Amino acid sequence: MTYRANYARCSFQQHLGPSADSLDVPWADFTGNVSDPVTFEIPTDAPAEPYIEMQVYDVDEFTHEIHLNDQSLSGFDIAPGDGWQYWMDTIGAEQLQSGENTLRFERDRDTDDAFVVGTAVVHWKEPVE
Repeated sequence: MTYRANYARCSFQQHLGPSADSLDVPWADFTGNVSDPVTFEIPTDAPAEPYIEMQVYDVDEFTHEIHLNDQSLSGFDIAPGDGWQYWMDTIGAEQLQSGENTLRFERDRDTDDAFVVGTAVVHWKEPVE
């Protein structure tokens, strides 16, 4: 079988943190502990080898979560780093579905960490007919 690569770009520009003044990022919308959900379409019923790449700013903790269709990704989702970072995480093929999918980020409420989610890109391969 032949495959082609496909992707969906999800723009967030959202500040997650314990308070609106936890980071000086007036260009990002403060959303508290959970980002607004962003939806994207999967045009196949057989997505293969999916993964997500994301821009994140000023993450201090490993314990934040990424939710795809209301399921947490496994393992460490976002790596700590000062300033802007670009991070990749794998997605279980069963977590993507044909049609509409929802992506959101959730900060660990047990920390005082604050960070920004810039843009995320979900990648997958799909069969070519």
